[in-house]
Amino acid sequence: MLNLLDYNYEELNNLVMSYKEPKYRTNQLYSALQNYKNAEEISNLPKNFVANLKEKYSFCPLTIIKKQTGKDGTLKFLYKLNDGNIIEGVLMSYKYGNTICVSTQVGCRMGCKFCASTLNGLVRNLTSGEILAQVLCVNKELGGTYQDRKITNIVLMGSGEPLDNYDNVVKFIKMVSCDKGINISQRNISLSTCGLVEKIDQLKDENLQITLTISLHAPNDDIRKQTMPIANKYKIKDIIDATKRYFNKTKRRIVFEYALIENVNDSFECADELCTLLKGLSCHVNLIPLNDVKERSLRGTTRKRAYAFMDRLLSNNISATVRRTMGEDIDGACGQLRAKYLNNNI
Repeated sequence: MLNLLDYNYEELNNLVMSYKEPKYRTNQLYSALQNYKNAEEISNLPKNFVANLKEKYSFCPLTIIKKQTGKDGTLKFLYKLNDGNIIEGVLMSYKYGNTICVSTQVGCRMGCKFCASTLNGLVRNLTSGEILAQVLCVNKELGGTYQDRKITNIVLMGSGEPLDNYDNVVKFIKMVSCDKGINISQRNISLSTCGLVEKIDQLKDENLQITLTISLHAPNDDIRKQTMPIANKYKIKDIIDATKRYFNKTKRRIVFEYALIENVNDSFECADELCTLLKGLSCHVNLIPLNDVKERSLRGTTRKRAYAFMDRLLSNNISATVRRTMGEDIDGACGQLRAKYLNNNI
């Protein structure tokens, strides 16, 4: 069944017109969808029009089937899609607002050894509306509306590789930042990729104002290949060159994610090599003490070691911070809660 949330405003208007409804019905229907109302909750549309839509379209592509609250206030959501597939997301509260981490695929085929999202491989891509539904559903769960939203920031950093689902992800970004809808600024949206070079080059020409985040996790190709199979296709130099082209076109500073893994990439030698690699780039390094995944053998470095690594970067004029650890007690890392569900452990 088709999802109404897959339609942007113009497409929805064409759909409404095809039902011979007056144009103002588009605004009514669009507002209801942006408030994540199901068909039964919509009271200002003719019942026969809603009934006709229900024959071909779903109004809400997913539902929350589990919510866990961490000691630090982090919320972890498990969603069920209309086809029965399971995805997950995280809501993190900061002083500047609420950030939601959304998934872009059911599973993932990138195979990174520190990530639980890849444990069961890639099932399918999410549609643009299924990605948007995660934002709108949680916004509603928090008591927000599209005019009074409770979500301020979005990171495409959940299950899946966003650039492996390129068309749906770009459409989602344009829809979620539409001024007729929930209207989250593109400057408050971050897209994390393991480095699909051709897609980075394509993204730079979309005229988006999002932040590009590169999941680097190593200062050289040999170390990267130990944990990231994608390193066998794309060399770090090629990824860095692509980020330079992205910056030159968009003028948006690049963020490099670096998950610190004990005895793999957390040495001072790695820090020094990373400094050499990033010298002269307009960038920031986000250091992440790895969240342990029980199905994997890798272990995160200590926070003491993480801060020492950060100081090494700062002393070489590389902007860097250590990410605040959030959601460890509620399976906060990508794919952990879904993996438990699929394995019938919850």
